[in-house]
Amino acid sequence: MGACTFFTRAMGATPEKAFRAAVDEAAWDHGHGGYTGTIAEKNSFTLIKVLDGEDPRRYARDLVDNDDPRVEDKWGPAGCIELSPGSYYFFGWASS
Repeated sequence: MGACTFFTRAMGATPEKAFRAAVDEAAWDHGHGGYTGTIAEKNSFTLIKVLDGEDPRRYARDLVDNDDPRVEDKWGPAGCIELSPGSYYFFGWASS
């Protein structure tokens, strides 16, 4: 099996609630059978602080493109960046 990158924004009172909402929505949209290449394949996330002056979405793309160890494993956690209070950006590799 392969892997695909995913990038998705989700809302929630906490990053945990936003993550659960993103996973549930992806499973609804792409199925529950596994290997969707979406955040639906993830069981956890790692909160990552954006470097000062960086665009959060570009920073996430750079982490994925450069195989940052926090997000490089298709079986490991998703990356999570807080965009603003209650708004989170999840990203990484997922099994497909």
